[in-house]
Amino acid sequence: MGQDGWRAMTGADVATVAQISDTVHGRYTERADVYAERLHLYPAGCFLFERDGVAAGYLIAHPWRRDGSIALNATLGAIPADADCLYLHDLALLSSARGTGAGRRATERVVEHAREAGFDEIRLVAVNGAESFWKAQSFVAASGDAGDSYGSEAVYMRRRVEN
Repeated sequence: MGQDGWRAMTGADVATVAQISDTVHGRYTERADVYAERLHLYPAGCFLFERDGVAAGYLIAHPWRRDGSIALNATLGAIPADADCLYLHDLALLSSARGTGAGRRATERVVEHAREAGFDEIRLVAVNGAESFWKAQSFVAASGDAGDSYGSEAVYMRRRVEN
């Protein structure tokens, strides 16, 4: 039996990440170039989850501003110099990874990274009914807009990070 765990994402993983996104996110999936740009701009926030050596999920986070979410399928161009939070862009797990604790461990990884980077808050947009998962990870609804590209069911959320 192999190991289960998170590892740093590489450029060779981008096509796999896009395939996982297509499987998990349905209408909320994004183009591969969006994932490639996040990896290029902020590799410290990009991870792949493997079960027995097979990719089963990914995590992407990067610095951003609290004042708003990022539109679906939008590239960033650059990380803003005035970033004031860590934005959890995406956490996706295939069904084979659910129930393994991978989502909880991914959240712990993001919280620790935010703390180390000096951010006191993490922001995200919950889609596809994921709000309950994020609430269980200590996220709450945030003021601000999730953005029109996500639809009316999306919830903009935040979590404070104690330093």
